[in-house]
Amino acid sequence: MSDTSTTTPAPEPFRVPDGDLDDLASTLARTMAEVRQHGVILDRLGSEPAPASAELPSPGGVPVAPADSAQEDGPASVFVLALGGEAYAIEIAALSDWVNYLFLPVYGREISTSRPWCEQWHEHPEAVARLHALWLAWQQLTDAEAGLSGPSTWHRDHLDQALVHLRAPDGPFAACTTSATRPNHRLLATPAPEHLGLAA
Repeated sequence: MSDTSTTTPAPEPFRVPDGDLDDLASTLARTMAEVRQHGVILDRLGSEPAPASAELPSPGGVPVAPADSAQEDGPASVFVLALGGEAYAIEIAALSDWVNYLFLPVYGREISTSRPWCEQWHEHPEAVARLHALWLAWQQLTDAEAGLSGPSTWHRDHLDQALVHLRAPDGPFAACTTSATRPNHRLLATPAPEHLGLAA
């Protein structure tokens, strides 16, 4: 008995013209960068706790009032010192990875009295705020959508200014480490609210 079924030939493999490969690779890289950024945003949105009381804990022991109901529907602040509780802890953990594995190995430079640094930078609210802002700008300006000049803009407009203030002799680490062989950590005193006219 003979086989009467017809066999369908296998389809030819799809071939992208060589001239279109660069465009395809750039589109794929841009899409992957967008997916990563969306993942970061979703992680942030999923980790924000609902306000449970009139005040939320924040770094430095300064209470932060929760957002009013009109702001709860909108995006939360990206300013790290405005975050509280678990959202703050998650953001600091992500920031610490960036500081320890990219920022310090590339831009750390030698510790000296003219360029102090503190290994416990996360306990200095000003340093946390400046490093977090620097990290947010880095995420935006190293994205494929920032274009070819994005990294240069990040260096010029963000990194250079942040380093001037962070590592200044009278900056947030002025009372801390001045030598890698003699580590020291001390928070500088800040003006009390009475001095600012904010006393109750």
